[in-house]
Amino acid sequence: MENGSARATMTEFWQEHSEQATVEEMMLDSNARIISREEVPEILATLPALGGLRVLELGAGIGRYTQHLVKVASQVTAVDFMQKFLDKNKEDNGHHGNAAFIQADATQLDFPENSFDLVFSNWLFMYLSDTELLSLAGRMLDWLSPGGYLFFRESCFHQSGDNNRSFNPTLYRSPSQYNHLLTSVVRDDPASGASQGSGFEIVMNKSVQTYIKMKKNQNQLCWLLQKVRRNCSANQGFATFQQFLDSQQYSRRGILRYEKIFGRGFISTGGARTTEEFVDMLALLPGQRVLDVGCGIGGGDFYMARKFGASVLGIDLSSNMVEIAMERSVEENLPSVQFEVGDATRRLFPECSFDVVYSRDTILHIADKLALFKQFYSWLKPGGKLLISDYCCGEKPWTPAFQDYVKQRGYILYTPPHSWRRRALGVSGRRIGPPSLSRSSRRSCGEQRHCERSSFRSSLKRITATLCRAGGRSCNAVSRGTRDGGCSTLSDSETERYKQC
Repeated sequence: MENGSARATMTEFWQEHSEQATVEEMMLDSNARIISREEVPEILATLPALGGLRVLELGAGIGRYTQHLVKVASQVTAVDFMQKFLDKNKEDNGHHGNAAFIQADATQLDFPENSFDLVFSNWLFMYLSDTELLSLAGRMLDWLSPGGYLFFRESCFHQSGDNNRSFNPTLYRSPSQYNHLLTSVVRDDPASGASQGSGFEIVMNKSVQTYIKMKKNQNQLCWLLQKVRRNCSANQGFATFQQFLDSQQYSRRGILRYEKIFGRGFISTGGARTTEEFVDMLALLPGQRVLDVGCGIGGGDFYMARKFGASVLGIDLSSNMVEIAMERSVEENLPSVQFEVGDATRRLFPECSFDVVYSRDTILHIADKLALFKQFYSWLKPGGKLLISDYCCGEKPWTPAFQDYVKQRGYILYTPPHSWRRRALGVSGRRIGPPSLSRSSRRSCGEQRHCERSSFRSSLKRITATLCRAGGRSCNAVSRGTRDGGCSTLSDSETERYKQC
């Protein structure tokens, strides 16, 4: 659809649905008022602290969110395509001295650089073509201050409202399409050379829980993105680390292959058995809140909810992981388990939000581990618990093959103190992890697999775990054993042979 034709079609559509400037028209749903009462607080809770921020609200409509934004932000510029919607918003909220109202097509807006700290958009991007959205994304990067945020919310896959429509030009994209479109845009920084620029990175992407609760609809999704400096030569040629993960190690096909090895719902060593041993250490109580950082496809989260009655939020930077987890969530029918695409290093939670922070084989992807642990401490309630398992490495120098492997995977591995390793291994010098396949090369494929699984099972009781009580500020750390100067992962060639088995 050509851009001119697209704008004309969208104008016709919204002229039909803005005659009375009601919330039912704007949300295209006969139950709009009931839904809005629960939805608005949920959406506002996902935003960064608004105090002192300059906010640009795109698609502001009749002011469902404007009325809340103007009470906290230092300045709100509300923009809408339809004059009747804007007039209603101005009538209700124009008395606030920090509000400005603009009737305009979002694709034609122009503001000076660094004009805003937050761009807020609710149901707008699905009325723009891909070309229009990419162009707008670039301009929003210009308008935002360094470190500024973009929040947007869209209907994905299919329509949600029940209002009759004589025609419907809405583009119901998938979440992954929005992820790709918004993060693929980079604005060059002339002062830093061709390798530097600004782009959006995903802080959070999740389903709107109000729609799941009231309409059993998981296809209302919201995003929080942050404007960050990009090193265009990083991430092995991909725009973001998330794109690297989803395209390389955690492709959908790769995830499902991991699951075949470790069991349904699991992609980590030991599968359900290790998860049960670790989770049982936490002594969870019904109703406790758990944050699972690097949740994968959700097997451990379902276990915590089903056995202990915990309320679990699983976050993972891989959208492929979360997509599969959400598919399984429908089958599991456990409303106390939620999933979101999220970057733990950028995610925002209030202090004392969780009773437990749990993370399995994830932090090896994160460079600034200390900053992450400080976040964990802040998010935990007094007396809260932190349980981590992760891959570690032996002392350097590493073999060239292992160095190449770590670089290709993008891992950041640490060597634990020798005393930790002795405690983990139980006896000095004993290895944990699968045997080297090269030493088993004369065995049949079935014999190799049996040997490796036996070794995995025997090592589960000593696998890496750090269990901290936040209230006591004390940690007891146990590291995973090492093998041949490296961590207990397989080399690329060994992994391929293992998967072929």
